[in-house]
Amino acid sequence: MIMVYAIEEVNKKRELGNITLGYHIVDSCGEVSAALENVQVFMRKTRDINDPALPPVLAVIGGYYSEICVSVTRQLNLDNIPEISYGATSGLLSDKNKFPSFMRTVPEDDYQVQVIIQILKHYNWNWVGVLTTDGEYGRYAIERLQVHADKAGICLAFVCILPESLKAKRIMHTIEGAANKIAQSNEVSVIISFAKQNHMMYIFDQVLQKPGGKGKVWVASDNWSQSTNVLNTSRWKLDDVGTVIGVTLKSSKSPDYTRFLKNLKPEEYKNNGFLTDFFNSSGTEAFKKEQLIDMTYPYGLFSIQLAVKAITQALKDVCIKKECNPKMLKPSEFKDALRAAKFSMDGNDYSFDEYGDINSGYEVIVWRDQRSSMDMNNIIGYFDIQTQKLIFNTHVKDIRRHMQEVTSRCSEPCFHGTRRKREDSQPVCCYQCVPCPANHFSNKTDSDDCYKCNNATEYSMEGSDKCFLKKVIFLRWENMYHIVLLSFAALGALLIIIVGIIFLAHWNTPMVRSSVGPISVLLLLSLFCTFGAIPFFGGNPSGWQCQARQVIFGLSFTLCVSCILVKSFKILMAFEFDPVVQSTLEKLYKPYLIIPICMLGQVVICTVWLAVTPPKDTWNNYIADGERLKYCDERLFPAFGAMLAYIGLLAIICFCVAFKGRKLPGNYNEAKFITFAMLIYFISWIIFGPVYVTVTGQYLPAVEMVVILISAYGILFCHFFTKCYIILFRKEKNTKESFNEMIRRYTMKDGKDWDRDIKKSICRSLPNDSIKLYNSHKKDIKASDDGGISNPALETLSSPASDSGLDVTPRINLIVTPYYPQPMPRQIIRDSKGTEK
Repeated sequence: MIMVYAIEEVNKKRELGNITLGYHIVDSCGEVSAALENVQVFMRKTRDINDPALPPVLAVIGGYYSEICVSVTRQLNLDNIPEISYGATSGLLSDKNKFPSFMRTVPEDDYQVQVIIQILKHYNWNWVGVLTTDGEYGRYAIERLQVHADKAGICLAFVCILPESLKAKRIMHTIEGAANKIAQSNEVSVIISFAKQNHMMYIFDQVLQKPGGKGKVWVASDNWSQSTNVLNTSRWKLDDVGTVIGVTLKSSKSPDYTRFLKNLKPEEYKNNGFLTDFFNSSGTEAFKKEQLIDMTYPYGLFSIQLAVKAITQALKDVCIKKECNPKMLKPSEFKDALRAAKFSMDGNDYSFDEYGDINSGYEVIVWRDQRSSMDMNNIIGYFDIQTQKLIFNTHVKDIRRHMQEVTSRCSEPCFHGTRRKREDSQPVCCYQCVPCPANHFSNKTDSDDCYKCNNATEYSMEGSDKCFLKKVIFLRWENMYHIVLLSFAALGALLIIIVGIIFLAHWNTPMVRSSVGPISVLLLLSLFCTFGAIPFFGGNPSGWQCQARQVIFGLSFTLCVSCILVKSFKILMAFEFDPVVQSTLEKLYKPYLIIPICMLGQVVICTVWLAVTPPKDTWNNYIADGERLKYCDERLFPAFGAMLAYIGLLAIICFCVAFKGRKLPGNYNEAKFITFAMLIYFISWIIFGPVYVTVTGQYLPAVEMVVILISAYGILFCHFFTKCYIILFRKEKNTKESFNEMIRRYTMKDGKDWDRDIKKSICRSLPNDSIKLYNSHKKDIKASDDGGISNPALETLSSPASDSGLDVTPRINLIVTPYYPQPMPRQIIRDSKGTEK
């Protein structure tokens, strides 16, 4: 009736001018054999025999089933008669080598399968059963479903194939087996069916009788998604079935067609035997018309009218734009015009593609129970073939929410932070969920893999759904330990400034002058730089900071030790050296040359280090979970070791020299304090070695900071604090008389030894702030021009009295000659009887 309406509309509107479309309708009975038998009436040879006056058949519309079209189009192709199907969707018919005369106004089944797959994915169903009829349509649908399901991770729990013909002896046995399978599969809540309408009627009757068969979700193909007779509503309700989601071909609603059926006059269609038989059956005419309206398939209304539109346009192209005689028009010529035709309907333009298909799209429906009937036109979504996207309507959220509560899975979904693990024998949809290991993550449901974090900058805990940035650690300024170390460094620098001020304020006092004032100032400056190097060991390391910290420390501490070395030699020259050696060292002793020479060695080491492989800031990405350490890499460790070893070598020399003069007079005796300071230095740096090697992390710079502070404070306390104490609080000891008295006591402390023939005499003077000691005899002693003692005897003398046996040898006990700018005080010479000479 849809085709009759569409053809009459074309003729009524005279779209073809003087050409009128006619039609001849035969029944295929849903069987291939019946279709092939009835289609013979369209063939030219048959028509020529039966009724030569009739014009040739230029095109055939139908049939609906793919298996019928496969056979019929081969038959029609013998006369090159094109066939336009409004429902055959098998992809096999797209092969133009096998079916050159076949066209259709619907898309092929591969797209329908894609719609079904997207529905399953949308509701997270991956464990489904499949039901189909054994035919071209069913086999092709199963094949494409398997292909797309594998790609989407969806498994077919079972596949039930029903015989094509309902007359087959095994049909009921097969339906019973399929119904049992559906009812017994408790984990399978979703059934996909490509079966025919009549097969589904028997399936529902069997399945709904079984306890486990009710309340399923049925995904219906276009074969039966809008068929009213598949469910016996007098016996079963839609609630018994569950939910039916249907995939239908693009539909159309035509008020004109509904009006056509209501105004239908059966007596005007006596040539239509189907219509006559329908109206002659029981029921009033009005009731019959309502039945016709209810039984109309919306997709058929669209597809059949589109087929008539295509034929009409092809005739326009051949016989209106060009003059022709329709009776002489060859089907092959018309077929070519039909393939090239471009036509429109409902405001949209259409044409056949290279496969003879019109990809009009699909609609997704959900059955809805109404009082008197079943609503099978409740559209909830659309599938656009061009974009291949399924779009759901927003106004049907309640229905969609209900379906989202249905689960049909072999295994529970693996959520974020886990991955799927399958055994070899399991289907792809059956798996266990395994947490992602540490430093891995998964951020999607049902992930097959855990993705590795960037271990250099990121980390994650076990079972994480994302990676986190590692915390950058270094010895931060706000760190309490760092604050304490910086406080000690600042305190040390402040103490140095105070000591410097004290020394400058008392510059001309014996205590300052005996400490070799200029060298002490240089020593204070070097200690200040050493404390100043401490801040470079903390904070966020940078390239210049890494290079500066070791260089500043190395040079400043080398200067410090060099100054101490000069002072140590000064003391030893004054008190301990042999006169011959001392005379030689006096010539070599150049303090302001020795210090630069000592510094030059360290400068060379640091220069080579910075030139060849300088320190730089780098990362340790594996220090701890969730942390990455930024630190200074010394890189050339032999240079680092050489820098420390060079300082250590100078310190050893200082220690050895100072150790010899550890028993000197108190006011002059810096040697014992130098010895103690060097011991502190040795102990701290010996401990530093193994600690520095074993300690890792942000506190590694603090180890070196602590050792530097200990060394610097040791020198500061031992060299300067005792002197500052005397300068500030024991001023009576910071006088010339006190210094002379200290030396006199030091000289006389071993008086019992002075009765020997030749005794040691000591002359102490302070030219140029130095100390000199001599072995002398009385006849060689005389005052020098600068107030000191010059030209002392270097040999042991024998007196004449001694040679004669008389014990009258004069003995010199002590000569003391302090040097000051004022005139030299008197010299006191005592013989063995204590008489002043």
